[in-house]
Amino acid sequence: MPKVHLLDYVAGNIRSLVNAIEKCGYEVEWIRSPEDVKFADKIILPGVGHFGHCLNSLAKAGYLPAIHEHIKAGKPFFGICVGLQALFTGSVEAPGVSGLGLLPQTLQRFTPTNADSSRKSIPCIGWNDATTVHEFAASGPVTEFSNQSFYGLNPGSKYYYVHSYFAPYVQGELEALGWTVATARYGDETYIGALGRENVFATQFHPEKSGAAGLRVIKAFLDGRQWSQAPGLPAQLNGVANGTAAVSPLQGGLNGLTRRIIACLDVRNNDAGDLVVTKGDQYDVREKDGGSAVRNLGKPVAMAEKYYRQSADEITFLNITSFRDCPVTDLPMLEVLRQTSKSVFVPLTIGGGIRDMVDPATKKTISALDVAKLYFESGADKVSIGSDAVSAAEEYYANGSRPTGKSSIETISAYYGRQAVVVSVDPKRIFVASPSDVPAGVPESHVIKTSLPDSKTGNEYVYYACTIHGGRTLKPFSVKSLVIAVEALGAGEILLNAIDRDGSNSGYDLELISDVKEAVEIPVIASSGAGNPGHFVEVFEKTNVDAALGAGMFHRGEWEVSQVKEELTKQGYLVRGFEGE
Repeated sequence: MPKVHLLDYVAGNIRSLVNAIEKCGYEVEWIRSPEDVKFADKIILPGVGHFGHCLNSLAKAGYLPAIHEHIKAGKPFFGICVGLQALFTGSVEAPGVSGLGLLPQTLQRFTPTNADSSRKSIPCIGWNDATTVHEFAASGPVTEFSNQSFYGLNPGSKYYYVHSYFAPYVQGELEALGWTVATARYGDETYIGALGRENVFATQFHPEKSGAAGLRVIKAFLDGRQWSQAPGLPAQLNGVANGTAAVSPLQGGLNGLTRRIIACLDVRNNDAGDLVVTKGDQYDVREKDGGSAVRNLGKPVAMAEKYYRQSADEITFLNITSFRDCPVTDLPMLEVLRQTSKSVFVPLTIGGGIRDMVDPATKKTISALDVAKLYFESGADKVSIGSDAVSAAEEYYANGSRPTGKSSIETISAYYGRQAVVVSVDPKRIFVASPSDVPAGVPESHVIKTSLPDSKTGNEYVYYACTIHGGRTLKPFSVKSLVIAVEALGAGEILLNAIDRDGSNSGYDLELISDVKEAVEIPVIASSGAGNPGHFVEVFEKTNVDAALGAGMFHRGEWEVSQVKEELTKQGYLVRGFEGE
C-alpha cells in the first residue's frame, strides 16, 4: 500500500486517524525523529489540546525546522485541529509561544456570549460546516458559486469540531495571499474550518471523526486531489449555484452547529462472562421474569456500527462493571474499542473505573492518566469520569476552591486537553419542605421550586444530590456544586444523567438540565428518560442543552437515531444526516 508519514507528539487518540488512513487504502509510517522528516513524502500533523503544548513539544524535539523545510520543499503537509492552528503566528491560548508563522494571524478564544446576549458553550463541540460558500461581502451577499470541491469538502456535509480557540475569518484577507479558505460559524463568530495553498492543507475539524465526509477529505489529500467535482449540493444551495439566490451569513443551513444525538451503550459481563449491551430501570439491569439474568440487548461492536449507520453523532460506552475491576486488565472492553474504531468514524467515549488504582495482579499503583492512555490507544476519543469526579470536587472545596493538580480530571485534561474529559454526573432529586431544610454543605441557593411536587409529601422544593457507584450511594453534595468544581478542574463536558428518569421513557428532567446549564460554560449532554423523538425536540426547545443522549429506546428497536433526526428536522432543527461510505 502507498504510505503516509504521521508525526505524533502525544496528541490524543491517534488510533482513530490510523484507522481512517488505512480505510482510505494507505499505510502509516511513524516519524520518530526530525531526521525522519527528510525521507517523508506526505506528512500529517494531528493534534488536540493546548497550542502551547503542541508547539513547545515540537520545538523541544527539534521538529520545527524540519517541518519548515518539508513545506518549503513543496512536499504535501496536512495539519489537523491544533495541526492547523500551528500554521499561524500565535494564539492567545499560549502568549509568547510562536507558531510556524505561515499565516499572519493570532488565534482567538470563542466569546461565551453573542451580540444578542445568547450564550454559547466553550469548548465548541459538535458538527459544523467547512464550506467555501462564504461570500459575506460588506455590501451584501454575493451569488457566485463554484461547484468545485476543495480537498473533498462538500457544502452539504458536516464535520466534527472540538475546540475553544479559532482563527477568525476576514473576507478576502487570506485569499489575497493565495489561500483557499472554508469557513464555519459558531454563534455570531465566523472562523476558518479548513484552508490550503499549494502543498499545504489543514482542517480545524477532525476528518477521522467526521464519518464518510471526513474520510473523503483524508483520501483527497492522500491522493493529491486538491480540486474535484463537488458530489452534490444541498437544497438550500441550489439557488446559489445557478445565481438566483444569495448566501446570508446568518443562514442556519449553511453555518451553524447541528443538534448532536448520542447513542449510549451500557456494557457489562452477563452471567456467562460475555460482554453485552444492557439497560435497566434506575440501574437494575436484570430481567424481571423470575430468571434474574442480565438483560442482553446485543453485542456492543455490532450495535455501535448500527447506530453509526443510523447517523448517531457520537457513541458512548459505559463499562458499568469496571468499578469492581481494574480497567487495565479489562482486555475484552479494550478490544471492543479497538474493533469499533475500525469501522465507526465518529467520536467514541468510554466511561467506567477511570481513577487511580492498584493492579490486582501486580500490586502496582496505576494512575488515572495511565488508565485513560490505555483507552485512548485502544480507540477512545474521550474518557468519562464518574465517581472519582465527586471525590475530586470534594477535595477542590476542602482546598479552598483551589485545584490540587492531582485529580484524574486535572492530570488527564492537562495531558490530552479539556475536550478529552467528560464528567458523568448521576444526580437524584431530594425533596425538602423549604430551601433551608437541606443538609450541611448544600447551599440554599441550589434548591429550586419544582413544577413536579413530591406525590407523597407535597413538598415543592428540591435539590439534586450527587450519587456514586452507579447511583447506589447518595452523597450530601449538590450537583450544582459538583459541576462548578469539575469545570474549574478541567472537565470539557458534562454528561448529565437523572436517576429518577432512568428507564422511565417519560422525557428528560428539564429542570435539572436548565439548572446545570446556568451554572457552567462547558457543554452539557442531556441523558436519562428519552422514550420517543418528541422528547429530543422538547429538550432542545425548552433548554439550551448542547446534546441529547438515548439508550433503551434505540436498543429495544422502538426508534432509530435517524427517526429522531427526522423529527428534529421537521421542527426546524439543524441535524447531520448519514453519508454512505
